[in-house]
Amino acid sequence: MRNFAFALLGAAAFAFPASAQQQQQPGFVVATNPAPTAPPVTELSPSQLRTVERLRAAALQDDNAWNIVESLVTEVGPRLAGSEAEARAREWAVRMLREQRFSNIRVENFTIPYWDATREEVSVVSPTRQRLVVAALGGSPSTPQGGLEAEIVRFTSMAQLEAAPNSAVAGRIVFIDERMTRAQDGSGYGAAVAKRGRCAPVAQSKGAVACLIRSVGTDPHRFAHQGGSSRQAQGASLPAAAISPADADLLARLVASGRSVRVNINIEADIRENAPSGNVIAEIRGRERPEEIVILAAHLDSWDLGQGAIDDGAGVAIVTAAARLIRDLPQRPRRTIRILLAGAEENGVHGGAAYARAHANEIHVVGAESDFGAGRVWRFRSRFADTALPHARAIQRQLAPLGIILGDNAASGGADIGDLRTAGMPVVDLSQDGLDYFDYHHTADDTLDKIDPEALRQNVAAFAIFAYLAAENDWDFRGQPAQ
Repeated sequence: MRNFAFALLGAAAFAFPASAQQQQQPGFVVATNPAPTAPPVTELSPSQLRTVERLRAAALQDDNAWNIVESLVTEVGPRLAGSEAEARAREWAVRMLREQRFSNIRVENFTIPYWDATREEVSVVSPTRQRLVVAALGGSPSTPQGGLEAEIVRFTSMAQLEAAPNSAVAGRIVFIDERMTRAQDGSGYGAAVAKRGRCAPVAQSKGAVACLIRSVGTDPHRFAHQGGSSRQAQGASLPAAAISPADADLLARLVASGRSVRVNINIEADIRENAPSGNVIAEIRGRERPEEIVILAAHLDSWDLGQGAIDDGAGVAIVTAAARLIRDLPQRPRRTIRILLAGAEENGVHGGAAYARAHANEIHVVGAESDFGAGRVWRFRSRFADTALPHARAIQRQLAPLGIILGDNAASGGADIGDLRTAGMPVVDLSQDGLDYFDYHHTADDTLDKIDPEALRQNVAAFAIFAYLAAENDWDFRGQPAQ
């Protein structure tokens, strides 16, 4: 022990800086590391700082967002794309936006392929008899009248199915039993959701008769998660459905017993072309550069098992309430702030695509979308030119009092502004805490009580501060030469 102690003391001698006396000895040189230079941050004017503080304080005391989402889920409820309920939602949105005193409110109509499951039943028929909780996947065709019955073949991943020989799949019902990883940023969704769209086409290419998947979610509950599948040409797709996590566990146990497991699937779907949908748009017209647009997006439609509260009634409320706070300022911002409440996002992002086509020639300087529930915003990410990163840092500094950190420069922006981002529009992510989002996503449990009013107010504050700073300044987020 004694030698060990002396060894530690010897090592410690090299760990401390040289003494002042040593540094004065001839020939003794001590290397010094200069302090790191702080990255540049765009300065804000005193009046802008005061306005930011005003917006932050007002948002944290404001229940406008709660009132909006409560009204939507109570007066309209679930809003399947292309349905009469979605049409009522557009009418509701126009009335609401008028009450919020925005300008240039309008509906931009388009048509979509319509799908609705009028019957969705799955039952184990052997070696036991049990009915499963199920949701047909959007785009699934109907089964033959009375349903179809076949043996289950289980795979733990899409990769395992793709590697399987056709002989192991032909004539059977494929069951993809792949679990989703829980993550604050929802990053487990991208990998888990692949089976929802790929199970049917891959299984059909190997001769399967239908496809079942473990619901794309992080909960253990007996709720099935809805979602879109791949809608293929007539006669080229398989009946497909998601079963609840608890029922997926049941199927896995039955298969593990080594006995043949047979299941009956009965799906009836209403499939039509050219169903009506539309985007609802409103604005705060810019006082100096009205042709330059800061876009705030959310989607108005929902799946129909739940109320569409967190997906995406909360987003509709957040972007609207944030814009309303800016609308109520003594002076409108320089640039136009546009609200896009997109239709038909859930079954193919049709509204976002229609908007991008209709407005391709307009100047969208930056955009953000709220479509990840109502958890607190914890991170600000940008997708700017390198020369515009000081602007991102300036925005985040004003978000920091809300507990929001600076993220990377690889923001996605959101589905409904994805085509605009692809066309070159800079975007930001106001990343919400999604640790429990996929417990409720696309289920019957997506209801108003899942929204925390305090977290909702924090979201409104974050979106209001971002939108105000982007619209009030002449910042160029693309890094292009000034015109």
